[in-house]
Amino acid sequence: MYQGSKGIQELLKQAQKMQKKILESQEELSNKIVEASSGGGMIKVSMNGNQELISLKIEKEVVDPDDVEMLEDLIVAAIEEARQKVKEMIESEMSGLTTGIKIPGLNL
Repeated sequence: MYQGSKGIQELLKQAQKMQKKILESQEELSNKIVEASSGGGMIKVSMNGNQELISLKIEKEVVDPDDVEMLEDLIVAAIEEARQKVKEMIESEMSGLTTGIKIPGLNL
């Protein structure tokens, strides 16, 4: 365990280093795009790392005025798949942030 102001200064340096890495990762993630689809590719969405929907493509064959509910379900499914992919991308990116940083009391 660290003692005195020297230990606190080292801890603050490590925290600042981690904060910088987090901000850099957030910037990188916002520029990454994931794609997802549903209905065998009839509905396609693109989402960035901030979970913002970038595009939505709907093949005309899936548009049936007598079954709007199916189209709605397919759109929701594609968006949720994209959101899950973004979540996994974020978790993967963030898990690598603490590599090499030694913070007393944390075994990361």
